Amino acid sequence: MKDKLIIAAALAATALTSNAALAGKATDTLNWSTTREVDVALPYYNNVREMVILQRHTWDNLLYRDTKTFEYKPLLATSYKWVDNKTLEFKIRKGVKFHNGQTLTADDVVATYNHVSAKDSGILTKRNANWIERAEKTGPDTVRVHLKETFPAALEYVSGPLAIFPKDIWKTAKKDAKGRPDYGTVAPIGTGPYISVKNVPGESVHLEKNPNYWKGSPKGQPSIGKIVFRTVSDPEAQIAELLSGSLDWIWDVPKDKAEQLKLIGISKVVSAPTMRISYIAMDRAGRSGKGKENPFFDKKVRQAVAHAVDRKAIAKNLVGGASQVIHSACFPTQFGCTQDVPKYDYNPGKAKKLLAEAGYPNGFTTDIFAYRQREYTEAVMGYLGKVGIKSKLKYMQYKALRGLVWDSKAPFHQMTWGSYSMNDVSAITSHFFQGKRDDYCRDTDVTKWLAEGDSNTDPKVRKAAYKKALSRLQENVCWLPMFTYAKYYAYSHDLEFTPTSDEIPRFFTAKWK
Repeated sequence: MKDKLIIAAALAATALTSNAALAGKATDTLNWSTTREVDVALPYYNNVREMVILQRHTWDNLLYRDTKTFEYKPLLATSYKWVDNKTLEFKIRKGVKFHNGQTLTADDVVATYNHVSAKDSGILTKRNANWIERAEKTGPDTVRVHLKETFPAALEYVSGPLAIFPKDIWKTAKKDAKGRPDYGTVAPIGTGPYISVKNVPGESVHLEKNPNYWKGSPKGQPSIGKIVFRTVSDPEAQIAELLSGSLDWIWDVPKDKAEQLKLIGISKVVSAPTMRISYIAMDRAGRSGKGKENPFFDKKVRQAVAHAVDRKAIAKNLVGGASQVIHSACFPTQFGCTQDVPKYDYNPGKAKKLLAEAGYPNGFTTDIFAYRQREYTEAVMGYLGKVGIKSKLKYMQYKALRGLVWDSKAPFHQMTWGSYSMNDVSAITSHFFQGKRDDYCRDTDVTKWLAEGDSNTDPKVRKAAYKKALSRLQENVCWLPMFTYAKYYAYSHDLEFTPTSDEIPRFFTAKWK
């Protein structure tokens, strides 16, 4: 690959003039890409990271979490207060316009919150809104949000995934084959700094600067005229396009490629920590079976996997940068997260012994499912092979794998989670281990402890409850937490861009030099 990059660099050097029409600065168009597809360009109905990013550009929330201080600042709400432990009150900002020209009102906020919290809303990450009992308008510009239970992390969600739509938008949803409303078909209308003007499902999403974005927003005023997201499934093709000038920004660049790009010097290369973690889930619950068809039902097999994989080597040699091994099912900075849990060191000898005790002295063969960074999973497969576990990689797009997980057809999978960039354990551990469709552990005590942590306002009680849950999860090896992500970004020298640890590139703050 090194030779290919050098050749690409040489070609790029001679092609920059002919590719001037593609260069972002020349056309005031920021072209960015990942390997993943955005089939539905709407928040709530697509939960891939790319849509989380697009949401922040096209929509606004009631509050904005400062990326440096983590302070909640007024966005579409001018103020908020806790009326009691289960009631939040917001004053809604006047004079803000949706992209269709409609004026934002308290009714839009009420309609959005009541829609996404309804049982039949069909939103993908139900955890983002299932704590809401109802919203009501209590004055011309006042909204009260009633919680089902005490939920200390509510403001993280208000400032994160809960984007505000026009009140009547949900009535425009097309019907699916069964005659039910498909809310993922409504128009992408928000109040954000960029307007969504075109979506080619699975290929691209096109944004244009909102010339009427409201003054005084903590997001600031957008500078770049157009933003185009494109899916480029081949990482090497991404690098080639970056070098030729048809892409301005990419991330998830493998460590070795990032180092080569630095040497070439055509693009700026930066490594930055993120809130995303990698994990391996194993079917402790027996959702895919409780016999030989599911070896992971046996605790000793799960322990063997945990001892077989050299996570430290993967984090250091493949992920690089600020990546670190984790031992709990959460990101270290999240409230309630602790690494003081049962740990599994790299010990292939012990892994073989555990496999023999479980009735697999010669190992076994299994599928391993993944969707992100193939090379990380291939490294895992190599380590598993050394202790006798022969694995076949089933690599696919996130949406396809998510469906298999929900259908109990992926008993052994490596995936990632960015917690919607929310700095609270409820955004990850409570999402995966409360008996819902992502839960391959199904431990009733864990579910109980997480509910206690989610609903108590006393920080000490919350931390104690979460610690019990996190410790039990690792005692049973429901997950093998792998490592935190440290992303390598590569982008045009013409672009002024600053990465943030919450894994949300804010192109609305980016500028051309």
